[in-house]
Amino acid sequence: VDIRKVALGDSLFHDPRLSSDNSVSCASCHALSTGGVDNKAFSEGVRAQLGGVNAPTVYNSVFNFVQFWDGRAATLADQAAGPPLNPIEMASASFDQIIAKLTEDKAFTDSFLAVYPEGYSQATITDAIQEFEKTLITPDSRFDRYLKGEKSALNQTEIDGYELFKSNKCATCHVGVNFGGQSYERLGLVADYFKDRGTPLNADDKGRFKQTAKERDMHRYKVPGLRNIALTFPYFHDGSKKILDEAIDAMMHYQIGTSLTPEERSSIVAFLNTLTGEYKGQLLTNDNSLKKN
Repeated sequence: VDIRKVALGDSLFHDPRLSSDNSVSCASCHALSTGGVDNKAFSEGVRAQLGGVNAPTVYNSVFNFVQFWDGRAATLADQAAGPPLNPIEMASASFDQIIAKLTEDKAFTDSFLAVYPEGYSQATITDAIQEFEKTLITPDSRFDRYLKGEKSALNQTEIDGYELFKSNKCATCHVGVNFGGQSYERLGLVADYFKDRGTPLNADDKGRFKQTAKERDMHRYKVPGLRNIALTFPYFHDGSKKILDEAIDAMMHYQIGTSLTPEERSSIVAFLNTLTGEYKGQLLTNDNSLKKN
């Protein structure tokens, strides 16, 4: 990465001037101190408006093959361009409106021009944010260390959970360096998730279909990555599962058509807890988890 761009992107990621009323930043919904999410089913935008989909974590998003649940952004820069102009999220009228506010900040503008001589634009602003987000990776989880040969990094219950994770086909979709984020999959392969949920469908419940209008993409979503999953509650695109136990049971029922014993479920939860990595050399934590406990 270009560390100069990273510094600018860090500032912009935390800058509420990207929103129409200077009240919401990227970090409002993707706080680095709370697992890269806000731990709410639906995030609040300007004027306390609620979105229709759960905010994915920004950590390790560089490893996803596309961004957003419905894959509408091909790159992190494309993703960064969306929320500022979304009428529910940041509600800015245009990037010109954002640029006008940033231009008033002479010190920041001088720093920006030193890196981007062409000046402010949607492309340069989102490029800087993208460069910062590329640094939001969390390596060296206990499971990483286990794979590297440190067999004592996991206890027997966690190893049993890993074996159950594989034998129950979880690893079919949760693959790659981010344990997911590499494909679209349909929610409700063997049972009707949305019928059982019992609440009205919204536009975001259509998943990838919202972008392609292809019937096969109805209820199909980008598979979420599982790194730091213990910190990124609630779960699913609709934030309907509050704890890992509920999410695991739902996956088994709707995707696999089976069920687990309480002991098996506990073992998988234990394994998933080993996927929490380090950010800047420190074990990632979630301030909301600390408050809850």
